[in-house]
Formats: sequence, structure tokens, C-alpha cells
Amino acid sequence: MTSRLFRFWPLLVLLWLGACRAAGPEKPARTVAEFFSKYESRSGFRATTFQPDFLTRILLGRLGNLTDASAVQALTNVRSIRALTFAPTSASSRDLTERGLLNEVDGLLRNERYEPLPTKDASAGNAAYRYAVRRSGDKIKEVVATGRQTDAPDSFVMLAISGDFTQSQLEQLQKILPGLSGEITK
Repeated sequence: MTSRLFRFWPLLVLLWLGACRAAGPEKPARTVAEFFSKYESRSGFRATTFQPDFLTRILLGRLGNLTDASAVQALTNVRSIRALTFAPTSASSRDLTERGLLNEVDGLLRNERYEPLPTKDASAGNAAYRYAVRRSGDKIKEVVATGRQTDAPDSFVMLAISGDFTQSQLEQLQKILPGLSGEITK
């Protein structure tokens, strides 16, 4: 009996170590909400949630010259925007931005079956954002945008926008969000 247990001892140790790692403090988030909860109270991170009425008034007031009805309709269809920003202050926090945060977001979006959208190049001084969406039929229910703040190249920004958008409204959001992210994340 002892010889059988001794044979399986390395396997038991590996299983135990794996369980310890999976339960560690740096366990990757599995959902967008869990990602926000994990990082919003950490040093260097700032989380903000906007509700639709307040957000719509602010954005439409600042973008009063919008003539495209799809853009205006997209903004009025927003239910909420959650913004999470991070600006590193040390080399180790820059490493968190480069390897940790972006990889973690990519993994959770893939696991939660978000559809990645083609990346658009930065233009007019705006940072490039990566977008992923969650659809229900022909409607887009959630848009997740990740990128950097224009004035902080090593920074991290994540916007989670919930609403009820058509494809043309999503395209309008993709055009205006990079310019608005500074307003949203202030």
C-alpha cells in the first residue's frame, strides 16, 4: 500500500500546487464585471460608472454638432458606460500594463465569446482602440473597448458599454469613442 502511495506522490504534489496557483491573488478575471471588481480598488486604477441620463446629456452637449442620426441614436441607446483607467508609475506597473492587463482582457473576452472587431488605426491624435462585442441576434448588447490614454503612452483604458445597438450605431460609436474617452475617463 505504501509503495502505491509513493508512486502517486509526485502527481498529488503537482495537483496540490496547481490548486494553490489557481486560488492565488492574481487569478485571471473570467468576466468583464469580475475584471472591474478585481482592479477598481487597486492603486493606480480608477473606475467610473456613468448612467444613461447623465451620460447622454454630457455627451450630446459636448457633441452638439453631430449630424449623423445613427451617432445620436447610438448615444441615446447607451444603458451604462463603465470606464477603468490605469497609468503606471513604475517599471513593474508598466509590465502589468503590457503583459498582464492586455492578456487578461484578451483571455476573458475570448472565454466569454465576445466577437473581436477589426482594429482601426489611430487618427487625428486619437489612440487606437480594440473593440469586442457581445451580440444577441442582430443587436449588439455590449461593446468593450480597450486602448490607451492619448497623453499617457503606457496607460490602459477599458470601456464597457452596455446598450441596444444596431450595426450602424456600433460603427458610429467606434468613430466617436476614441475622441470621447478623454471626457469619459476624466
